[in-house]
Amino acid sequence: QVQLVESGGGLVQAGSSLRLSCAASGGTFSTYVMGWFRRAPGKEREFVSAISWRGTTTDYEDSVKGRFTISRDNAKNTVYLQMNSLRPEDTAVYYCAADRRGIFPTNQYDYWGLGTQVTVSS
Repeated sequence: QVQLVESGGGLVQAGSSLRLSCAASGGTFSTYVMGWFRRAPGKEREFVSAISWRGTTTDYEDSVKGRFTISRDNAKNTVYLQMNSLRPEDTAVYYCAADRRGIFPTNQYDYWGLGTQVTVSS
């Protein structure tokens, strides 16, 4: 069974940076498309970013383009989300997800983490 564990969230001021990590275990991480999602209070879960299994192709939601960077280290079974110039509207629980089919882009994620809270104060 694949397990995904996010870390790196916290409370920061607007304009600050955070790096989220998602460590995977129990599967073949290097073949998975990995994604980041978030759910803000009172809102639906939304896509943030995704990365192909090789790490050569990425995708971002429009509001985070130029501020967030997704990357992965297949040797460490970990995907990262570097978040710069954080805004109060980035406040949410951030989840990582894995698509075992390895097809990019995708909207069919098979495995999900429990999330990490990011709070950005103004």
